[in-house]
Amino acid sequence: MPMSKAAPIGDIFITLTGNTSILRSEHFSKMKDGAIVCNSGHFNVEIDIPALRKLSKSEKEVRNFVQEFTLRSGRRIHLLADGRLINLAAAEGHPASVMDMSFANQALSAEYLAKNRMGRGGSVVLENKVYPVPKDIDREIARLKLLSMGVIIDKLTPEQEKYLASWQEGT
Repeated sequence: MPMSKAAPIGDIFITLTGNTSILRSEHFSKMKDGAIVCNSGHFNVEIDIPALRKLSKSEKEVRNFVQEFTLRSGRRIHLLADGRLINLAAAEGHPASVMDMSFANQALSAEYLAKNRMGRGGSVVLENKVYPVPKDIDREIARLKLLSMGVIIDKLTPEQEKYLASWQEGT
């Protein structure tokens, strides 16, 4: 629904657009007392913090990463992590257990591109465009991660592989 309709009924607002001024003055003025706003999209421009400050009679830190803005009406809006990317600013970044897989994926993908860009005879095989990570790279990283954690999983049956590769079954 449009923000103009969501603002008066929502309790938590998380922006993820990568755009600017998604939550604005007209939205803050309609939000419930105690509404929580945060951003996980792009920088700290998705939430119009200067507009929120203009609407407020006071601002205070109520706990780490939580600013409470008291509007002139008395309603309070809680801004998390100064409007910065919540998963980085307040959660202290991605855990190493996730980043190791991301970095492995990036490194092995870069290696794949470097090794497969040129074909025999010097012809360009890979164009300058976005390519998905090859499935064998993703699977190998997942296999090694699970192995490092001592996790053993079932191997997919041929029927399961067929189902996952098809849109012919299910709803």
